[in-house]
Amino acid sequence: MSDASAPLQPEPVQAARRSPRIIAHRGASGYRPEHSRAAYELAIEQGADAVEPDLVLSLDGELVIRHENDISDTTDVAAHPEFAHLRTTKTVDGTQHTGWFTEDFTWEQLQTLRLRERLPELRPSNAAFDDEPMLRLEDLLELLEPTGVDLVAEIKSPGHFADCGFDIGRVFAERMRAAGWADRPDRVWVESFEEPVLHTVRDGGVQGPLVYAVGSYGAEVEPGQLRQLADRGVDGLSVEKSMLLADGGQALIESAGECGLDTFVYSLRPENAFLDERYRSAGEPAEQGNWPAEWRVLAATGVGWVFADHPDFAVSALRD
Repeated sequence: MSDASAPLQPEPVQAARRSPRIIAHRGASGYRPEHSRAAYELAIEQGADAVEPDLVLSLDGELVIRHENDISDTTDVAAHPEFAHLRTTKTVDGTQHTGWFTEDFTWEQLQTLRLRERLPELRPSNAAFDDEPMLRLEDLLELLEPTGVDLVAEIKSPGHFADCGFDIGRVFAERMRAAGWADRPDRVWVESFEEPVLHTVRDGGVQGPLVYAVGSYGAEVEPGQLRQLADRGVDGLSVEKSMLLADGGQALIESAGECGLDTFVYSLRPENAFLDERYRSAGEPAEQGNWPAEWRVLAATGVGWVFADHPDFAVSALRD
């Protein structure tokens, strides 16, 4: 346990490796409601190398920036009686949810909703920035255009949207071409937990690297499977941080690198609620523990990119 009375000061990584690049996870979501304009603007100010929007679809085919298509907890939809009839139960990616879903709303309807902080009990100050409208992919691209900040776009639940009659990969490629971002391989990365959609995106003309995300150890992270991923045209591997904190984490990064895969880790968060138990303080879940130590361990594996809710913390702790 760390001494909760002593302030924790981030220290630079002391490793003979390049520092990982920093992706603002859903924008600067440690300070503002996730995926809000304010979160993205703050991420840019704090020095993030890239920002990460999660993309889902509306009823009329707009690419909406939400972490999942269930918007019950991150908007004020429950306070809109005109949408009460749209509350329903669905199975998405194998899990049953009851609530309101983006694919049942037109973009015009979604624009009447206002964003809410997802974790008010852990991040109560974020709620002061509630009430922004949702963003679409085009809105974020316009914000990023004059900056040097890159895009790491995650396409959510492509199988679910296919069942709803949508090809989200094709829609993403179309919007990227229309916005002039499809041919910017130095500024665009595309990520998904479902590999086929990555190839749909590339076939649609998006030239950025493709990143396959995994949530736990399995066949897809064995050396032979990593080689097959690379042979199929995947460019990167994104893993949950527990995989790198466990024995063999550095070996996994090295194996991926030997296969030509860039590497990503998600998600760096400073609160006790999210830290590995070895780095928690003795305080409440919302208290920040010894996050610099945990994050330095992750960086020491040689991982190329980190997703962080607090981009400024990651900059101070990990950037040489």
